Amino acid sequence: MRYRLRPLYQLGGYLAAACLCFICALITAQIIGRIIDRAAVALGGDRIGLAIPGLSEISGFLLVGASFLGLAYTFVHGGHIRVTLLIGRLPPAPRAFFEVFCLSIALALSLYLAWNLYWLLDDSITFNETSYGLLRIPLWIPQTGMLTGVVLFCLALIETWLHTLHIAVTRPTTFTIDDSGQE
Repeated sequence: MRYRLRPLYQLGGYLAAACLCFICALITAQIIGRIIDRAAVALGGDRIGLAIPGLSEISGFLLVGASFLGLAYTFVHGGHIRVTLLIGRLPPAPRAFFEVFCLSIALALSLYLAWNLYWLLDDSITFNETSYGLLRIPLWIPQTGMLTGVVLFCLALIETWLHTLHIAVTRPTTFTIDDSGQE
């Protein structure tokens, strides 16, 4: 299937990868800081105290960003786990309509999640909510990544749903695995 919004999904995938790389860089910096501290103490000096405050909190927020921003990218590349034990045994025509049904449920649930994430983000901005950890990070920052990722995922589901519905209505007997949006 050819996705028209593929550049947006790619951007989400790149942002997810950037979040993971940033987590790796932060943890590496923390480890190097601990090694330098131990070396300083072993050489008879004092600890330098090279530590990143709130590392676990920042890493958690970045992991949330990576998880949500990568949803659409993973979907369009067929990376989500699909259980096709039942649907894989159906003939092409019923399978096309069953795919539309399954995509409809996924889309409805994703839109519901996006709707609720929007209101959560709105509340966080309205009430100026911050995290409870060592660093007082405004919660709208990680929630924006969550909402963006779910909206991108909804767009990918809509594209796939429209394509699958078109095939199910116009030529259901030609439906194949490739038509279901998986590469």
